[in-house]
Amino acid sequence: MRTRVRSAARGRFQAKLVTYTALLYARLWRADIAFDPEVRLYVASGMRGGFGRGGTTIGGVYLTRKNVSRAVLRHEAVHADQWARYGLLFAVRYLVEESRRPGAQNRYEIEAGLDDGGYTR
Repeated sequence: MRTRVRSAARGRFQAKLVTYTALLYARLWRADIAFDPEVRLYVASGMRGGFGRGGTTIGGVYLTRKNVSRAVLRHEAVHADQWARYGLLFAVRYLVEESRRPGAQNRYEIEAGLDDGGYTR
């Protein structure tokens, strides 16, 4: 049985490409990469840099130093679903939204769950 990554679950070529590229990027940063079957997300931890805030999800890969609580992984799994929904355009959509409504006002962060993501309102 093959393990299905969240962002690749719908079989979108773009989402798969972004996920594999993010895995390569994590390897270059010497991350410890593990697959979390509960949230169906690769977790690249131990990184010294190369991500924003406490961590960043690119495709089906969550990049972080050590921010790997169950709540955060639930939050990041929603971002992986957003990558699957919008493909490469998600990065542009997110950045535009972040420039207009930063942090806890960002609709993609609201959808992912502000409490799980550690945002204060």
